Amino acid sequence: MTTLDAIDIRSAALLVIDMQNGFVHEKGTLGISGVDTRRLAAVVPEQKRLIERCQKVGIPVIWTVQEHFAVDASRAQKKLAAHTAKRRQVSCLAGSWDAEIIEELKGLAALNPTYVLRKHRFGAFYETRLELLLRQLGVRTLFIAGTTTNACVETTIREAYLRDYDVVAVTDCISGVNADWESAAQKVWAQYFCVLQNAAEVQAWIDAQTAPRIIDFAHMLLQVGDIEASKRFYTELLGFTPRNAAPLADGRPFVPFKQGLALTSGGPGNALQIDHMAFRVTDVRAATKRLKAANVKFFNELHDGIYGLTIYVADPDGNKVELFQEGVKLS
Repeated sequence: MTTLDAIDIRSAALLVIDMQNGFVHEKGTLGISGVDTRRLAAVVPEQKRLIERCQKVGIPVIWTVQEHFAVDASRAQKKLAAHTAKRRQVSCLAGSWDAEIIEELKGLAALNPTYVLRKHRFGAFYETRLELLLRQLGVRTLFIAGTTTNACVETTIREAYLRDYDVVAVTDCISGVNADWESAAQKVWAQYFCVLQNAAEVQAWIDAQTAPRIIDFAHMLLQVGDIEASKRFYTELLGFTPRNAAPLADGRPFVPFKQGLALTSGGPGNALQIDHMAFRVTDVRAATKRLKAANVKFFNELHDGIYGLTIYVADPDGNKVELFQEGVKLS
């Protein structure tokens, strides 16, 4: 079992932060301000491979673009120098070449322009539409790549964690201006905010997630002798919730429930292959009273079972049904 096994690919997205000329290109703002951008650009090939793989398998790839204005009335109110004053020029001015995504990745970002988000401060969540977009996509896990480690990337990781997202920092797809700062940041991240994985580990997780496999339980089809009696038992006495259904391909009725069970006709009226079925309930004592009032057969009365307070009863065909309430004991 690996660190990422608990993550479902259907709830994941890759967030690529600020891979722009101003931060990565040698002629961008950081480059002309004396930063060695070769370190920042070194992660681009690995990023490109991961982005292409995510797009191929349907993992949303969301991009942020940092955008500054030459005149920023809000920032001008500061009494102490802003970070923008510590470079040769203000980076990534709106509409400039500096603000564009680097050439190596520009085409990949253009595949879905709606996933490109503009931001005006370090954090990808701060006053952007990122959180709404993630909700619309059903995303609960964020894989993070981009620049720079100690500013926009770290701020976004912290913002995501505080919003209860599962966060994975893809270490060899993240770059910063200072190796010592980056090492310290990663130690803090691993302790408090996220899981650290390299691109190869993420690619291996994608391989496992996209390989032929069972992804979840749909239903168990139970053949019953009297489908109407069984339907009443499971809906009226046990409180199952029916789902929309159509007859089976052979014409038999099909009665599925949201709790994972489905009924059809043709059963012999006795249990054959099923030892028992177990279901979690909200109030097992109240369920016991209702079942007894309906003269349902009990295999086992209320007792402390493996998962909590438990009973075993028979459905109309004699199948054994376990009902348990977690965290509750008999006495």
